[in-house]
Amino acid sequence: MTNKKGFTIIELVIVAVFASLLFVLFFVQKSNFDAMKRDEDRKIAINAMYYALEEDFYKEHNYYPSEISEKNITVIDPALWTDPNGVNLGDPLSSYSYEPADCDAKNHCKKYTLKANLEKESTYIKTNRN
Repeated sequence: MTNKKGFTIIELVIVAVFASLLFVLFFVQKSNFDAMKRDEDRKIAINAMYYALEEDFYKEHNYYPSEISEKNITVIDPALWTDPNGVNLGDPLSSYSYEPADCDAKNHCKKYTLKANLEKESTYIKTNRN
């Protein structure tokens, strides 16, 4: 009986299958983690817009604008107007939306809704406080 050193084909196949499962599990979890991070970034941006509208714009003007952008809401980081996919608020493909309501002829609005479409949770919504 010869005593050869090495692995059998079955042992190598088992190790390859196990390594493949770990590889797949790693990338699935990484994908989930990345999506959760993008969702968190969306919530941060919506909250910044919300507080800029409530604490800055409304207190100064006593109404809400009919549309928002970095031109009329200047107190937040301009990068927050772009969603994690690189699309600006107002673009139909953006995961952010601003919906004014009860607007008069001067485009002075009494209400609004800010939304962010999330990947791992339901839509994140903020509405006017006043």
